[in-house]
Amino acid sequence: MSALKDVPDLTAEEARAEHDRLAAEIGKHDKAYYQDDAPKISDAAYDALRQRLEGIEARFPELQTENSPTQRVGVAPSGKFGEVRHARPMLSLGNAFNDEDVADFFQRVRRFLGLSDSDNVYFTAEPKIDGLSASLRYEKGELVLGATRGDGETGENVTANLKTLKDVPHTLTADVPDVLEVRGEVYMSHADFAALNERQREIGKPEYKNPRNAAAGSLRQIDPTITASRDLRFYAYAWGEVSETLADTQFEAVQRLGQLGFSINADMIRSGSLDDILETYRGIEQKRAGLGYDIDGVVYKVDRLDYQERLGQVSRAPRWAIAHKFPAERATTKLNDIEIQVGRTGALTPVAKLEPVTVGGVVVSNATLHNEDEIARKDIRIGDTVVIQRAGDVIPQVVEVLLDQRPQGAPEFKHLDVCPCPLQTPTAREFNERTGKMDAVRRCTGELACPFQRKEHLKHFVARQSFDIEGLGTKQIEAFFDEEEIREPADIFTLAARNAEGALTPPLQEREGWGDTSVRNLFAAIEDRRTIGLARFLNALGIRHVGEGTARLLARAYTSWAAFKAVAVEAAHEGEAREGLLGIDGVGETATDAIGRYFAEPHNLELLERLEAQITIEDAEAVANDSPVAGKTIVFTGSLERMTRDEAKARAQSLGAKVSGSVSGKTDILVAGPGAGSKLKKAKDLGVETLTEDEWFELIGG
Repeated sequence: MSALKDVPDLTAEEARAEHDRLAAEIGKHDKAYYQDDAPKISDAAYDALRQRLEGIEARFPELQTENSPTQRVGVAPSGKFGEVRHARPMLSLGNAFNDEDVADFFQRVRRFLGLSDSDNVYFTAEPKIDGLSASLRYEKGELVLGATRGDGETGENVTANLKTLKDVPHTLTADVPDVLEVRGEVYMSHADFAALNERQREIGKPEYKNPRNAAAGSLRQIDPTITASRDLRFYAYAWGEVSETLADTQFEAVQRLGQLGFSINADMIRSGSLDDILETYRGIEQKRAGLGYDIDGVVYKVDRLDYQERLGQVSRAPRWAIAHKFPAERATTKLNDIEIQVGRTGALTPVAKLEPVTVGGVVVSNATLHNEDEIARKDIRIGDTVVIQRAGDVIPQVVEVLLDQRPQGAPEFKHLDVCPCPLQTPTAREFNERTGKMDAVRRCTGELACPFQRKEHLKHFVARQSFDIEGLGTKQIEAFFDEEEIREPADIFTLAARNAEGALTPPLQEREGWGDTSVRNLFAAIEDRRTIGLARFLNALGIRHVGEGTARLLARAYTSWAAFKAVAVEAAHEGEAREGLLGIDGVGETATDAIGRYFAEPHNLELLERLEAQITIEDAEAVANDSPVAGKTIVFTGSLERMTRDEAKARAQSLGAKVSGSVSGKTDILVAGPGAGSKLKKAKDLGVETLTEDEWFELIGG
């Protein structure tokens, strides 16, 4: 029984709120998994969280922007090692959770390629190793660079560490391309994991929770000799940049990697039958426990590499591959209390405090209850015995209540009419005039007057994806905020001066946990962030529904802070500014409305003026102009005959163009196929250049 309202039953407003919540939680888990090597939930739990987000975006496409976790990979490198820019992005994979999802994937591939059911399409299937993705770059047969995936675009240089792995060749003696990037998974076997934890116990150090954590932590050691002592292994399954193709198919290319001396998975198969592929999945699942290493599913890939090239990718994942994941795990425990947490946007989130229980090897003591409607629908009460599933959030979800075990007289949960902050600000549920229904989320109405929200805004402002100020993290922000020394972003940049003037009592260097060196380092880090790129700055503002992806879209569209601010101030009103925002592919009404509300608030404009006086906001880099459509806004309409609509959009974006779904005065080119209607008429009325499909291909060079 689901602990959440089914996606088909969500109203538009409920979907926005749920999408906001899910995106924030996934972001926390991405950091814990990719950067800290300390995931707080199981893979199955994380996958279920992302699956719900994808379901919401499928029903409400306007919520899918570049800000969404479905459009990005991992998180930025931690800074412990030198950064490596991947020649080709290291993508993540979309997920399938049942046979129907796999069948849908097969059909999507056929539709995208314009193939009929009678056309043969072969796929590969192989175990999905639960480890750490890495890339090995060989030039003229010599290993010159090894890197982690990082955020998919930039990873960490761990060459010395990867060279300690016994199955990573330093030199390739066979005939190989001059440039060859081999990609695969670094992992630890069950036997080596048990031996490592035994050594940890002997020397009095903490044990690792699972082999994946151990592998990630071992690979990212500053001292390569520690990595060498950990018996890590590497399975090759893909490639990045190559100066010449390895083969014509995925299966043959992987076999070629095996011939070059890399370990490849012997359980990999190739088939054109959906039944065969699913039978392979079930066979691998059955022998999972005896493999000697952790896997969390089976990966399917389109076999023909020319098909892979045509299919291309979305922001975070290729269209030609998918991971069929294994099911999540459940446990039963007692709900001892319900605690209310207040987030950056004022959302009041009820959290179940549980009797600690082990689920899938991890001890959990908290579970999300999402909102008051969910509590009422499930009739969840303090003292209940509940079934939990590690299927999302920082903590698991409550799946169902065992009513036959409810203690007599257990009271119903009552929502809070006031915020639990010291101001006791009233709470409310927003009314959606379009749907005539209330938002599922109750919010504190105090906004930046609410201490909880102001504090969360500041934490977001200094976070890694925002200003990324070294030494000024969650703990420090809370302390400075509680002492009323940092109450808004501008206060961060006056902290050093106020400390020198004696306005901080006692001076920072005299406080517990601080010293001359740490204070000097903090002030240097703050000074270093007085100059910031436009995209990071927009993300740091914490505007609701405007995160990293949307911030990048806005920065690319407007280039400068002055240009964006002028549009944003006018965006609260109907007009050209609002239409301009809506015309950016990936920026929908939700984000546009949020921007308008933010810049219509005088308090926010005053805050921005004080902040602008302290920092320099760098213009975004201009879009590359090495193609005839770079930087232009393109709209496709009608039926395309030479490629599918998705292929056409992907091709345009790969050439630096912006693709929009509607025609406006900002549109540069309309590509019209047979059956074009109102969009073509509007384009002609506005004087927009229109091209046939053949003319479009002639323009972009085929």
